This record gives sequence, C-alpha cells and structure tokens, in this order.
Amino acid sequence: MKSSAFDLDHQNSSVESKIVASLERVSQAFRVLLWNESKEFSLSPIQVQVLIFLLHHSPEKRKVSYLADEFNMTKATISDCVKTLEQKQLIKKEYEPHDTRSYIIHLTEPGKEIAKKTSFFADQLQNPIDKLPSAAKEDLLSSLLEIIHHLNQTGVITIQRMCSTCQFYRSDDGHFCQLLNKKLADAELRIDCPEHVSSVKTQTF
Repeated sequence: MKSSAFDLDHQNSSVESKIVASLERVSQAFRVLLWNESKEFSLSPIQVQVLIFLLHHSPEKRKVSYLADEFNMTKATISDCVKTLEQKQLIKKEYEPHDTRSYIIHLTEPGKEIAKKTSFFADQLQNPIDKLPSAAKEDLLSSLLEIIHHLNQTGVITIQRMCSTCQFYRSDDGHFCQLLNKKLADAELRIDCPEHVSSVKTQTF
C-alpha cells in the first residue's frame, strides 16, 4: 500500500514526500498572509483575490463565468462575491449591449486602491526567493511549472495561461514562442501570459 506524504515514518525517508509536505506548508503560508490582508479591509480572502485579479487582467476575463473557472468555484459563489463587492462600492458592472444578463466587472477607484495595497500580500514569500542564486530560481520555476502543468492536465486546476498550454508554444527544441517568434530561456517562461491562447492539444515540457 502506498504511504501518505504526511506519514512521518515514510516522509522522513522520502525526498519526494518532504517536497509535498513543504509545498503544503507554503500553501498554508499563502492562506495566512491572505487572511491577514483581508481582515485589514473587512473582506474575505476570495474577495481580495478577485480584486487583485480584476486589477491585473483584461476585460474579457473580468466576467463571472471566467472568474468561477479561474478560482475553481461555482458561478453562484462568485456572483455572491461580486454582489458584496458592489455593495461595498469596490466594483461596478458594465452590462453587455447584446445580452443584459452578461456584464464586465470594473474596479472603482476605492477598489483599485485596495487591490493595489493587497496585491503585495505575498511579499514575505518573495523575500527568500529573491535571495536565491539565479540558477536555483530557474530550476525552481521550471519544477513548479511542471507540477502546475500536471495538475492542469489531470483536472485538479482548470484555467492556466502558461506557455505549455498555449497554441503558440512549441517544445520540439527547447521552448519556442511562435507569437514572439523566439526561443525562450527557462526564466522567460510565463505563468500568466496576457497573450495566451489555449491550445486544444496540450504540449508537454
């Protein structure tokens, strides 16, 4: 029988399990930092995440259906989140002229201010990463991209705007972007590309 990564007898003799346990600790740190930030502005963690997402993404991605896929939540949950943010006057809706049931979500000025302030919630995680040697950073990025790609392929997480899931990406000889028409170094691979176009047939690293 396979042992759990959290079985200490197994974990202490398995590098792979130690990595899994370490990632769990990092995810816990994200939750704590996000929760601390949200409390300061009397918001929930998902409300903060939505504000930050709206600040940095294009209008076609600022819709309830896209947000639901982005955060792996139901449309009803996201709709409730948007309703609360609207009541707090942090967002406003722009209804589509051809479909009054569909709307684009925009940040108000107060919403932008909070989004800008809270978008630095992960600084305590970035600080030790900044101190790593360049080669270690590139190795870490490459490994994390492979893990995220696998999680996307297996349906654990849905929307991904990274190079390996883009129709412009080719991996025949290293990493190549057909949109930019250039070979990419590992450090140039993107985790969230604004020009991303999802490929029907996914590529592998």
